[in-house]
Amino acid sequence: MLGWAVVFAILAFIAGAMGFFALAGLAASVAKILFFVFVVLLVVSFIIRAVRGQSVV
Repeated sequence: MLGWAVVFAILAFIAGAMGFFALAGLAASVAKILFFVFVVLLVVSFIIRAVRGQSVV
């Protein structure tokens, strides 16, 4: 699950970079939303793995 969270976080960073530089207004809005959603999923994944006692890295 952590692997997927990292993949989606990377995709969100790429989409965010494209959106933050105003390539398109709608794309920027979607990218910002996806960016924050996937960052939250990444943090939740880290917390769940830490609570289970698994390595976070």
